[in-house]
Amino acid sequence: MRAHLVLVHGSRLASSQWAPQVALLRDHVDLTLVDLPGHGTRVAEAFTLERCVEVIDEAVRAVPPDAPVVLVGHSLGGYAAMAYAADHSDALDGLVLAGASATPTGPGAAVYRGVAALTDRLGPDRMTRLNDRILRRLYPAERIEPVIAGGYFFAPTATAWREVMTRCRPTMLEHVHCPVLLLNGQFDQLRIGVRACLRACPSAREEVIRRAGHLSNLDQPEAFADALLRFTRDVLDSAPRA
Repeated sequence: MRAHLVLVHGSRLASSQWAPQVALLRDHVDLTLVDLPGHGTRVAEAFTLERCVEVIDEAVRAVPPDAPVVLVGHSLGGYAAMAYAADHSDALDGLVLAGASATPTGPGAAVYRGVAALTDRLGPDRMTRLNDRILRRLYPAERIEPVIAGGYFFAPTATAWREVMTRCRPTMLEHVHCPVLLLNGQFDQLRIGVRACLRACPSAREEVIRRAGHLSNLDQPEAFADALLRFTRDVLDSAPRA
């Protein structure tokens, strides 16, 4: 049985964020890459959490009916995936929240506000140059250039994180019945709140990717892909047999 992974990118990037994982996973699972509203192919759409849920639902329901579906969201995409799973967990066989364990209130909210404030202060042109410079210093060209080629999308940042801070909470996981993996980089500041997520969903588990930060799928692409494959195999092994 071949599983199907639906991948939802993080803030300011698009589905091209997953370029390293596409290369590593495509021989093992089927993949659907989602662009959130205001990003990538959906750049003309206004960002709302409701529209994110609709877009994810369209992707999930397009998967062939016999294929197990694992929804994977990173950062902003993780919170959008959490919102989707809160009301549609019966449509999923597994849920992976990467870099999306922080409770977006109190200290956790400071990270989101900082990102949005910096984006507004510098503007899109300077932010593009800054992002290009940082990413090209951090990662080899063969890894990062396909990601950069997908573009940056700064306009929705403030609105997107305002919705996350207002509406997304670990308690959303209380109604998720499929297996859940909290996948975090060792040095990811958004690991804050893992315990709250585990309290809300005791069947969930955390896996930490060593020597990785918030962009763990870029910091350690092989380890990230391996974690997804292990989780997917566990989901398949635990699925009811016909």
